[in-house]
Formats: sequence, C-alpha cells, structure tokens
Amino acid sequence: MPKYIIYFNQQWVGDHPAEWYVPRGPLSRAVIEEMKEAGVLVFGGGLEEEIEKAIGISETGEVQDRITAGGEFLGGLTIIDVSSDEEAKMWGSKVGVACGWPQEVRKFKG
Repeated sequence: MPKYIIYFNQQWVGDHPAEWYVPRGPLSRAVIEEMKEAGVLVFGGGLEEEIEKAIGISETGEVQDRITAGGEFLGGLTIIDVSSDEEAKMWGSKVGVACGWPQEVRKFKG
C-alpha cells in the first residue's frame, strides 16, 4: 500500500489562549489510537516549536544556524500506510479536526 504524510507548518496553528489547547491533546491521541487500531499508522508526532533548536545542514554537509529560508517550518507529521487517496484524505481530515488547524496530505513517491 502507498504511504502518505499528513503534516502542518507551525505557522498554520494560529494564536489561541492556553485553554483552547486543553481538549486538543485527547482528541489528537484518540485519532492516533484509531489509526493504530485500523493498522494504518506508521509514525506520528509533533516537533519542538522552537525553531532555533533545529539543526540545519547545508547541501555540502555543513551545520548552519539558519534553518528555514521561507520562514515557515514543520510543526508535526503523521505517516500512514493506506490503500487510496480517499482513505488518506479521510485520515487527514480527522487529524485536522482533532488538532484544530489545517493539514496537508501528500503521497510518497514510490
């Protein structure tokens, strides 16, 4: 089966008060559990929000201070193994609703 990535850029999260995030954790964990039960989850997780903690590597293999040229950076990702684009979209929708912000779904070349 093909693998897909469901991901979001940290900037898509938006500004919310702390209490807005409280129900998001249980909702997101529930979707991950549903994926596990369905046998489609390969990996899922959020990344540290502090971009300055990221390590940049240039095309020549040198460590760099500047990571993101465009200003946006990855906030989290889920990799799933499903049989169709429709199924990937369905899981992407569930992740987006649980998180409360947009997601992008892309198929790995294969």
